[in-house]
Amino acid sequence: MSSEMIVTLPGGKRVDTKIGRHVIRTDQPAGGGGEDSAPAPFDLFLASIGTCAGIYVAGFCHKRELPTEGISIAQRNHFDEAGTLVRVELDVVVPPGFPEKYLEALVRVADQCKVKKAIQAKPVFEVKAVVAR
Repeated sequence: MSSEMIVTLPGGKRVDTKIGRHVIRTDQPAGGGGEDSAPAPFDLFLASIGTCAGIYVAGFCHKRELPTEGISIAQRNHFDEAGTLVRVELDVVVPPGFPEKYLEALVRVADQCKVKKAIQAKPVFEVKAVVAR
């Protein structure tokens, strides 16, 4: 099974990706030569980790008819001196009164995030140049 996304370069430091009917726009910060008109691609990558965990937490709550109001995920990204991502911490923050019996289950379900699993699987990347027809 495979899927395809089309990445275009609309100008400047902007890069867009078409995924189905959606377009995700990115740009570099002004300090990196961009216009800061959209998140940087690496920031979207990092955000995909926390938002993926959030989808799993929301699904868990909806399945049990637990309210999601007041639930958030605090994500801390840690880098080494070279700027390489070395650790990601996710805290599922629940409001006072959230049933304590579900806390460990929330951690387990957030840990099932497909983005995290894809990173841990260390996929093979193949990059090549192809002349358009």
